[in-house]
Amino acid sequence: MTTTDRRRVTAGRVREAEEAVERLREGLAGVGITLPSLRVDPVSCAGSGPAVLVELGRCNLDTVRRLSGVLDGKAAGHGG
Repeated sequence: MTTTDRRRVTAGRVREAEEAVERLREGLAGVGITLPSLRVDPVSCAGSGPAVLVELGRCNLDTVRRLSGVLDGKAAGHGG
């Protein structure tokens, strides 16, 4: 695989990750949760392989409790 091919593959993976981050951001917003640091990790995009990572970031205790409550509701078969 040439350098140009690797760049194309990585660019495609970055686009996919950005789309996934946006879907996650919208889904979390729909249940009243914001993760301010949610983003594609730019350092992970700089390597030789397309190992794009998503930074979920840090959040306060209230956000953790709300997120846990939503997940608990989903696990119990409720809408959250």
